[in-house]
Amino acid sequence: MFHTLDPAPFREKDLEEAAERYLVDACREVGMRIPLKVVVYLPSDEAESPAARSLPEAVHHYFHYRERQVRADLLQLLRYGAASLAIGLMFLAACLLLRRVLLGHRPPLNGSFINEGLLILGWVAMWRPIEIFLYDWWPLTRRRALLRRLASVPLEIRAWPTAGP
Repeated sequence: MFHTLDPAPFREKDLEEAAERYLVDACREVGMRIPLKVVVYLPSDEAESPAARSLPEAVHHYFHYRERQVRADLLQLLRYGAASLAIGLMFLAACLLLRRVLLGHRPPLNGSFINEGLLILGWVAMWRPIEIFLYDWWPLTRRRALLRRLASVPLEIRAWPTAGP
């Protein structure tokens, strides 16, 4: 379930990618409103081991860590969006100003192409910041909520029944 090559103490190890994907997909499939519980079956001789007893804490620790990573990604995206918005607004203002200056010296028929081109160019510069603030942050926010849920989900260790002789 955890990376065996990870030198960190057990409770700080990374989950195997397949285990993380399975838990995240299962949580997503169940939905955010339905109560969730994770049950891990281990061979009976391992179910009472110290490693098994620390498994819930290790899984919760891992998903808290992943949630913090996604939070950092979200904040970085919003900072990038703010910088892009500032640049985009300045560029739009420059295009509108240039448009006004150029149109003041051209006949309307000849200036139409330049007029529309500068207006479109200015708004195209606003495309990415608008996309960030309208759409790009939603998936990260949903992923954060899902990881937060997994960081506190009840996790139970059960012994796998052994076959009789």
